[in-house]
Amino acid sequence: MGEPHRIGIVGAGWISSAYLETLRDHPAITVAAVADLDESRAAEVAAGLADCRALPVDALMKDSSIRTILNLTIPAAHAAVALDAIAHDKQVYGEKPLAAEMSGARSILDRAAAAELTVGCAPDTVLGTGVQTARSTIDAGLIGRPLSAVAVMATPGHERWHHNPDFYYRPGGGPLLDMGPYYLTALIHLLGPIEAVTGAAARPRLTRVIGAGPRAGDQVQVEVDTHVTGILHHTSGALSTITTSFDAVRTTAAPIEVHGETGSLAVPDPNMFTGDVRLFELGAPDWRTVAPSAGYVDAARGIGLLDMLTTPSPRATGTLALHVLDAMTTLLRSADEGRRLPLTTTTDRPDLVPLTPPRTWRQ
Repeated sequence: MGEPHRIGIVGAGWISSAYLETLRDHPAITVAAVADLDESRAAEVAAGLADCRALPVDALMKDSSIRTILNLTIPAAHAAVALDAIAHDKQVYGEKPLAAEMSGARSILDRAAAAELTVGCAPDTVLGTGVQTARSTIDAGLIGRPLSAVAVMATPGHERWHHNPDFYYRPGGGPLLDMGPYYLTALIHLLGPIEAVTGAAARPRLTRVIGAGPRAGDQVQVEVDTHVTGILHHTSGALSTITTSFDAVRTTAAPIEVHGETGSLAVPDPNMFTGDVRLFELGAPDWRTVAPSAGYVDAARGIGLLDMLTTPSPRATGTLALHVLDAMTTLLRSADEGRRLPLTTTTDRPDLVPLTPPRTWRQ
């Protein structure tokens, strides 16, 4: 196998622990350093890893032994950290979205291409057995030609549980930019790229009240739309309808349904790696559960980084993340202007992940 690939983590918040569950003991990876604006938090994370140092961001970037930066900062910092990494001749894999706005995201890909460096981006949940089995079922022709899809994410808002939810309600946040990447990325895996969007959006409340933690009772100003819905016009001809909302108490809707000429498919939550895929074929008496047929089995966050580092055709690419961001920001602009708008990017439909057991991807 050779020497493990040395990575540095920038951002030691709660999501870093989820990544480290996958990466800390993987033989292909060494987590060499951690940086965070909160130095004590970086030190705590580094102390739990073998041969890992807590460093200032600048020192981490200058460490020539570190080949890839895992960017787990808040969305507003994604572009600055990624561009800093590229300037120091390092690959980047980041949390979603790729950047808070399109100009920063384009700069990341342009500069990485000029430096011949790879960029990857979450979400990688879509590489698990849930979405990949749905993709395999569609590719096998079990619903016939795909015609449409419906995607729904509806919650009462993250302030009910998150101790510092402010960034969810500032530019770069909101339900579409926060949760939309899971649903849009899944829809692109299932139905291919998007050529145009038509949107509508609302901001029914101007403040939110934090419900948990030391700031419980504090108000957060809402600076973004919190209910966004729209139509995605796929290049294939299929139409998807997406709703993302921080203004709903509960929904019974399936996270994603895909409808074809001869069947309908219920797809599990794309924010999760697993879940039952259910198929209702034309003329059948009821839904049936489809056995897992594709995807990384028992995967967790970080599998997209491993996929980027160990496969010849990475699936969680910066190009895909740019297309997803383009779809989201254009959808918000469409809602503001009240008209259908074309996207300025496209992407390849990622390769299907073969059914890959843990003993294979953990080696």
